[in-house]
Amino acid sequence: MSFVITKRKDSAYKKMVLRQQVTDVVAYGQIKITLAQAKEVKKHVDKLITLAKKDTLPAKRKILSIILNNKKYSRQNLLKKLADLAKKYATRKGGYTRVVRFESRQGDNSQIALVQLV
Repeated sequence: MSFVITKRKDSAYKKMVLRQQVTDVVAYGQIKITLAQAKEVKKHVDKLITLAKKDTLPAKRKILSIILNNKKYSRQNLLKKLADLAKKYATRKGGYTRVVRFESRQGDNSQIALVQLV
């Protein structure tokens, strides 16, 4: 008799996935994920860009504690990229990202969405 042990996704795992998705939006400009995840990622990316607009040392340290290394960029390079985005959105009060819905995924019928920087 064999037992199948399934790993439940705990809060630390979910937080790490969310941080990676936020990092990928900053690095690549857009990512394709499920709609529920897209709404959560959009909220955090907007807060991150608002934090980057402050341009203070505590704000930079907070950003570095949130973003992760990426295949393409290091955390320092992503910080510079966020500084460039902050200059781009200097006159904008919010709404730095948008969620574009796609048709459902065939395997599990999940609604797919694209999160992209405006």
